[in-house]
Amino acid sequence: MEIKMPEGAPEEVVTNALVREIDLSPFGHTGTLSLITLDNGHDHTRPNTFGPKSLLSLNAAIDTAEQSSSVAIAITGKPFIFAAGADLSGLAFLTDKSQALAIGKLGHDVFRRLNETTKPTFAFINGLALGGGLEVALHCKYRTLASTAFTALPECFLGLVPGWGGATILPKLIGPENAVQVIILNALNNNTMMKAKDALALGVVDSVFEPVDFLEKSTAFVASVLSGKTTITRKDHAGADWDKAIATGKAAVAKKYGGADVEPPRRALELILAAKTNSLGAGFDAEDETLASLVMSNPLRASLYAFNLIQKKRKKVEGAPKAALARKVTRVGVVGAGLMASQLALLMVRNLKVPVVMTDLDQERVNKGVEWVRNELAKLVEKKRLSPENLTRLSGLISGSVDQHVFAGADFVIEAIFEELSLKQELFKKLENIVSPECVLATNTSSLSVERMTEGLKNPERVIGFHFFNPVAVMPLLEVARTSKTDDATTATAINVGKELKKTMIICKDAPGFVVNRLLTRFMGEVTDAMDEGTAPDVADNAMRPLGFPMSPFELLGLVGPGVALHVAETLHDNLGPRYRISPTMQRLVKEGVKTFYVKTENGFSPNPAALALVEKGNTPSTSEEVRARALKALAEEARMMLDEGVVATPAEIDLCMLLGAGWPMHLGGILPYLDREGISESVTGKRFHQPGVASLA
Repeated sequence: MEIKMPEGAPEEVVTNALVREIDLSPFGHTGTLSLITLDNGHDHTRPNTFGPKSLLSLNAAIDTAEQSSSVAIAITGKPFIFAAGADLSGLAFLTDKSQALAIGKLGHDVFRRLNETTKPTFAFINGLALGGGLEVALHCKYRTLASTAFTALPECFLGLVPGWGGATILPKLIGPENAVQVIILNALNNNTMMKAKDALALGVVDSVFEPVDFLEKSTAFVASVLSGKTTITRKDHAGADWDKAIATGKAAVAKKYGGADVEPPRRALELILAAKTNSLGAGFDAEDETLASLVMSNPLRASLYAFNLIQKKRKKVEGAPKAALARKVTRVGVVGAGLMASQLALLMVRNLKVPVVMTDLDQERVNKGVEWVRNELAKLVEKKRLSPENLTRLSGLISGSVDQHVFAGADFVIEAIFEELSLKQELFKKLENIVSPECVLATNTSSLSVERMTEGLKNPERVIGFHFFNPVAVMPLLEVARTSKTDDATTATAINVGKELKKTMIICKDAPGFVVNRLLTRFMGEVTDAMDEGTAPDVADNAMRPLGFPMSPFELLGLVGPGVALHVAETLHDNLGPRYRISPTMQRLVKEGVKTFYVKTENGFSPNPAALALVEKGNTPSTSEEVRARALKALAEEARMMLDEGVVATPAEIDLCMLLGAGWPMHLGGILPYLDREGISESVTGKRFHQPGVASLA
């Protein structure tokens, strides 16, 4: 069955399936092994994928292997890569469900031949195996895995389900509890992949070998199985507690999406449960139908838009100067030794591997910061993410002082002191007399004007905003804020440092709140305003639950802290006007030192009576729907203003910031495509942010 992709879809990069015969006699068994190698002809930067033409190539290779005189069939990948799954590039161009059904059925028809052939089949998973890459291996009778390889079924993370056998075969192979772990829990936990030892322990693979002689050892494994020296036994999971496993999955989905009904993981759980009684054929038919309906849905297109955007912007920063302009950074200074500054120092020393020196007002604070960094490095050794030798080296690179003259030889200095403009202005004037004229002076401010920090400086062109998100090691976004004076060399140096730190960056104008804090504060302000007007706190807080946010606004407030949130709101109010209102409730929370709306109890979290007692007593309550509508309208209005002001160059950069800096759900795609789909963009601003078809069927 040949499938013609719709007009406009990108040309498929074909993964060819090449067959060769391997003599098994040196391994103690007579006959040959038909080895199918998947190879798209590119280096390891382009993984093997399965589109219609690639599937047909594999089908032809299986024909060849079946017709040969070989005693077994094996499938492996090109160096370092087994297969990264389905070619998703053309899915957004499908216009009819029958097209999606045909692709799903073609994959099943080809892959299942590896299970149904009379010859024993083996998968030699020599490298990365994701989605359909792992699924083709699951159709084989036996599987070996390279010790350095990672495997996963990430479909639920992308708005799909494992639709080429994974949702049916895996529960039967490793049991429902383990299948839920791989298909649901791992996928929703930032797309966690299985290490080789995990895949072996779960029963996903039968043996693990080192990469240096992986093919040789895997071929010996084939000979051992065929000769009967090695016997692989499979557990019968029919008596397992399937209902408990499904309940575990549902609980994880509810926690991830705040109780919202998100279709892909729900449908995946249905397929896992059906695998208890379904034959393989019936399970594959159910996968085809589920996959086709998801492919023709907006959530998938939204997820793919978000996923592709993140991948693209991770590699290329919009508007970045030529990399050749970047100056070399051989020594870093961090002003401050509190928690945020210490996190920055840890990130710098781990990734840049250059001397990092911290300063603070007194030796006790300096010592505390340096000690914290060294302790965190030691924890990485315990987790086997850092060798003892590298611990010694990196620990020796971190130091501290109360004298800022230690920054004299630094190429890059970042401050993380108290958020008060006059303090930062004074600091930069002092630093300017210590460091060289080429040394970059960066600020981690979240809302203050970077340009105002440069007032009175001799070299304002080397000052730049470098705004990280907390926790620094986890949050992938970095906002790089240029002032009107920041030059290209400074910006290029900052971008180069950000890449070394493995951050995804956007370059924005030096504007109040930059991108994330400006939008989040506007959004949070509408929720707190509704509460101040008389809406019950739980009604206001739960208004956004149907969208699937992992945290409610007040849960986020507890994480950020009312003091920080109020400071940002005041800054934006002073700079952008009265639409950023100052909540009397928030002022009272800060004054009384109440840090959260929720307190932990034996049964989870409950409303904090101390916070509730401080809530403004308004008399014009809103419904949950009204709160949600006003918050979304405010986001549309603010985003349009930001684009008109040139805070960022494109709507996609706003989407990226909200995905990576504010936890905007992947299944909704970017914030602006969502507002477009819901008709909010046009009703508020008179036009869409994106062209029709971006992240939607419309």
